[in-house]
Amino acid sequence: MWGGRFASGPAAIMREITPSIDFDKRLAGEDLAGSRAHCRMLATEGIISKDDGQAILGGLDAIEKEIAAGTFVFKRELEDIHLNIEARLAELIGPAAGRLHTARSRNDQVVTDFRLWVRSACVRADEGLMVLQKALLAQAETHLDTIMPGFTHMQVAQPVTFAHHLMAYVEMFGRDRGRFEDARKRLNESPLGAAALAGTSFAIDRDATAKALGFTRPMRNSMDAISARDFALEYLAACTISAVNLSRLAGELVQWSTPAFGFVRLSDAFTTGSSIMPQKRNPDAAELIRGKTGRVLGDFVALATVVKGLVLTYGTDLQEDKERVFDAADTLELSLAAMAGMIADLTANPQKMLAAAEAGYPTATDLADWVVRVLKKPFREAHHIAGSIVKAAEDKGVTLEKLPLAEMQAIEPAITQDVFAVLSLESSVKSRMSLGGTAPARVKEQVAHWKAAFK
Repeated sequence: MWGGRFASGPAAIMREITPSIDFDKRLAGEDLAGSRAHCRMLATEGIISKDDGQAILGGLDAIEKEIAAGTFVFKRELEDIHLNIEARLAELIGPAAGRLHTARSRNDQVVTDFRLWVRSACVRADEGLMVLQKALLAQAETHLDTIMPGFTHMQVAQPVTFAHHLMAYVEMFGRDRGRFEDARKRLNESPLGAAALAGTSFAIDRDATAKALGFTRPMRNSMDAISARDFALEYLAACTISAVNLSRLAGELVQWSTPAFGFVRLSDAFTTGSSIMPQKRNPDAAELIRGKTGRVLGDFVALATVVKGLVLTYGTDLQEDKERVFDAADTLELSLAAMAGMIADLTANPQKMLAAAEAGYPTATDLADWVVRVLKKPFREAHHIAGSIVKAAEDKGVTLEKLPLAEMQAIEPAITQDVFAVLSLESSVKSRMSLGGTAPARVKEQVAHWKAAFK
């Protein structure tokens, strides 16, 4: 490969550290696509003959069939996917294969392949997130009126609906989809034609190859085109944030499925037993999703560290980019599929949720709001009054709606019987009619918005 520059071959250890074919063979489809676009452009511009161009395209088609059939032999001594394909092309069509690399370097070849792969990965992540959103949406539609406790500091705060809680994740994963879409748009520029780093003296048509590969345009600076890996970092950042969001939902599923909570039951398909305790139903899928967040974050940190001090343009350090991206993509896509499956077939327990919501005086804020609205007290004074009434109820071991009116009037004489209309969980939930609130009517609007968006 190195021609006449080197008198001897690489050391044995170099034959171990240098090859990337074990992982970059995943770029075979993208490499073939890039080579076809480059070949057609070379032939159109008269840089290679039409006959050579046709022979090259025919050879690339044959290689694609071999790879699909599993008969293509990947050789570690040829280092990477690019040289493996080039060598096989030479075996199939002879010397004409050598013309394919005219006006092209492995530097622009690999980053073109990589951008194509990451672009597809962004689309796959978006599709996986949408499937998860739809599963959440279906559960939300079933539980518009199911009341559960909303928490702050893991203490019961205010009553909400299960649908409202699930729709929060629909919004969260919607933002994740936006990040992947933004990353896809930003990376969709073609580095092909930047050659080694400085461009080429051949009269190539970079617009033609960019268009053929679905890029919006060629990259404007050849040095940037070769060296930039921020597109991979941006993809990994989107993966990391999405994995963190998945981890939050996974943590809730782990918690909700415990006997202490009992809010949901995960199906047999997504739980496991214990080797010693017959009664156990372990939420392994949720725990694994939660655990894999660190792995995806590690992929981001690893590539950021590789790129951190790298001068322009290319260094073999960048060979480390693909394994990190492949790992994050595999991990995220698997996690999304598992989470969508868990959500789709989980069974909620409205009775348990309601019982948990009744603890902790979650309508205390409704009481304070009533004092403000009806008795015209400043909120800070109303807050103090409501807090005193909660303490009285706590001392008697009753809920706010079971506390006698006389006990409330001993704290604030102006309170009337009308206050009880706002102290039930149902009335509290229905009253939260502000935009984005938990009132079933508002949650229905959220559901309708997303159903329309999916169409």
